[in-house]
Amino acid sequence: MHVVIATDGSKQSLDAARYLRSFSDPESVASVSVLAVISPLAAVPFATESDSGQKDIEELSFRTAAQAATAQVAELLANWGPRITQQIRSGSPAAEIVKAAKAKDAGLIVVASQSSRASAVLMGSVAHRVLNTATCPVLVVRPGAKPTKKSTRKK
Repeated sequence: MHVVIATDGSKQSLDAARYLRSFSDPESVASVSVLAVISPLAAVPFATESDSGQKDIEELSFRTAAQAATAQVAELLANWGPRITQQIRSGSPAAEIVKAAKAKDAGLIVVASQSSRASAVLMGSVAHRVLNTATCPVLVVRPGAKPTKKSTRKK
């Protein structure tokens, strides 16, 4: 099975990756895509000819931050077993997460649920949108969720 883990660089995203690792059998997960989505339209104000250089700098800094976020999650999952790849997309976060999962024929999407109810009401929840539009199961990890202990049952 292929798993897509979405990250925005937050502590909650790292916790979601830890949660996945705590209960998933690495032998049942063939590969993992760690995905960050740059949402340039939400972050860059109206562009004009005079500030096009500034827009390039801002986009570069968003890309650098996204690369750092995916690298951090990939490092957390290193030595777990499955093959880990990193991917950065640009666009609507929820739509791009779902597209990436479809492109990889993912069996699971893992996203963190952010703790701020106000931001979810004002901007809409990425996790909620992914949950309602994905064609595969979605694991939404809430803030403060504790990783499970591995089962010690004998096979």
